[in-house]
Amino acid sequence: MNKKKIFYIILSILIPLVIGFIGSMLGGSMALFDNIEKPWFAPPAIIFPIAWGILYILMGISSYLVFMSDSKYKKIGLIFYAIQLIVNSLWTMIFFRFENFLLAFVWLLFIIFLVLIMMYYFYKADKKAFYLQIPYILWLVYAAILNYSIYTLN
Repeated sequence: MNKKKIFYIILSILIPLVIGFIGSMLGGSMALFDNIEKPWFAPPAIIFPIAWGILYILMGISSYLVFMSDSKYKKIGLIFYAIQLIVNSLWTMIFFRFENFLLAFVWLLFIIFLVLIMMYYFYKADKKAFYLQIPYILWLVYAAILNYSIYTLN
């Protein structure tokens, strides 16, 4: 692998990690999670940063594969990738800072919609990039169910 490709893969991984970190910093205190009613299937709070770290790395690798492809779907796929990253980073603020669980749930549905569109274009550009997004979409669906359950309990 040449230096240019190494630079692009590192940059591709750092972008979602940094955006996720900024989103978590803007999100306010995670202590809220300890003080609200949660359903029986809610994981311990420590699971979230671990899961998101892994998902952001997979997202970065996936975006790198699309970026390096020669597909005509590359540009639109990466546009949706960027949009969903930004929209995703705002969820933490809605849930934790504003404590608006219903809006956070609706926001998650919007993120899922954007990610499905992104995945469609990633599939067209590079199938491996698409497959790397499957854990992300599954986590988002789980998060939406968890978020809705928290809304109904609180």
